[in-house]
Amino acid sequence: MRNLRLDLCYDGTRYRGWQRLSGTENTIQGKLETVLSRILGEKIEISGSGRTDAGVHARGQVANFHCESAMPADEILAQLRQYLPEDIGVFSCKECLPRFHARLNALEKTYLYRIWNSEAPCVFERRYVAVMPGKLDLGAMQDGIDFLCGEHDFSAFCGNPKFKKSTVRFIRDAAVELTGDEIHIKFTGNGFIHNQVRIMVGTLVEVGRGERSANTIPTLFGGKRADAGFLAPAQGLCLMEVHY
Repeated sequence: MRNLRLDLCYDGTRYRGWQRLSGTENTIQGKLETVLSRILGEKIEISGSGRTDAGVHARGQVANFHCESAMPADEILAQLRQYLPEDIGVFSCKECLPRFHARLNALEKTYLYRIWNSEAPCVFERRYVAVMPGKLDLGAMQDGIDFLCGEHDFSAFCGNPKFKKSTVRFIRDAAVELTGDEIHIKFTGNGFIHNQVRIMVGTLVEVGRGERSANTIPTLFGGKRADAGFLAPAQGLCLMEVHY
C-alpha cells in the first residue's frame, strides 16, 4: 500500500469547508476524493492536516492518502490538475513514508486573517478579506494579541459547544500588522480548535474598537464562549502553512 502526500491550495468561497459531508460533494475533501477515486480506479480516502470552515481558504494545506495503484506520482499530479475545478490547486504529489499522517504529524500551523480597514471599495480582494471600515487601534490590538501567546485553555474561543477534547493549545507566535489598507493578523501554534482563530480575531477587533480592554483577555482563558468576541467572517481567513 502506497502513501502519497499532497500539497495544495484552494479558494474556499463556494465550498462547505474541508471535511466531507454526507449528501454533498461540495467540500474540498469530497472533491479530491471523488477525482482521485476516478483517476486511480479505487476508493480513496484523504486525511488533511486540519478542517477549514466553510468559506475559509488555504495556501498551504497538506493531505495524504493510501492507494494500491501503481500510477506514478507525477501522473497522478497531472491528472489532478486536469480534472479538479480551477479553485482547487495541487502543488505536488509525492511518495512519503508509510507512517506519515498529514494531521497527526503536523507540529504547527500558521493562519493569516486579513481585514480591509478602509472606506474605499474593495472589489478585487472581496473574497479574501473581511471588510471592517471603522478605525481600529492597532496598538491596543497588539497588546491584546500578546496575551494570546503561550499555552492557554481556549475554551472561550471554541465555536463548538459539544467539543469534548482538551481546549488547551499553544500559540508560539502572533502579530498584528498594517499593510496598506489591510490589517493582517497572523497566528502560529501547535493546533487550533473549531473557530478559534476567527473568534480570537473578533475579540481583537473589539479591543481595537474600544469595546473591551486588552488586559481583560487573560480572564477569558478557561471561560465560556459568550465571554469572548464575535466570530469574524470566514472569507478573511487563510491557512498559510503546515509545519512538520
